[in-house]
Amino acid sequence: MSDTLLSADIQLIQRILPHRYPFLLVDKVVDIDGTRSARGIKNVTMNEPHFQGHFPGVPVMPGVTIVEAMAQTAGVMIGAALDMADKDLLIYFMAIDNCKFRRKVGPGDVLDMHVTTLRGKPGGKVWRFGGKATVEGELAAEAEFTAMIDMPKG
Repeated sequence: MSDTLLSADIQLIQRILPHRYPFLLVDKVVDIDGTRSARGIKNVTMNEPHFQGHFPGVPVMPGVTIVEAMAQTAGVMIGAALDMADKDLLIYFMAIDNCKFRRKVGPGDVLDMHVTTLRGKPGGKVWRFGGKATVEGELAAEAEFTAMIDMPKG
């Protein structure tokens, strides 16, 4: 692994993650520092289906989708760092801990997600991450989450 920070545009993200609309929740991932840390960007728009019912007239991004967006950022970080594009990578939540929501997120916001690896190593199946999501520098959500990475065989 080089000391150069990596990034992933939407085309690379879709080559790493199996998620698609309406559940692909990260638009780009930048500042990928190997398997150590990364920063995901999510442009929140009114076109997202959850805003039809959450809540009519007062669109608020559901907290669980913010946590999912942080987890997808972590998945892209690991996938990019370990050259897992086009390898049918699957990642499953095992636990979400110390989750707190601090600010509403809605259409027009840019969700800036910083994730760090707390435990895990290349070749390992179970990883633990810390994530913080901010909007304009204000903390919106934070959580620690554990995931199992289902590495393809072969």
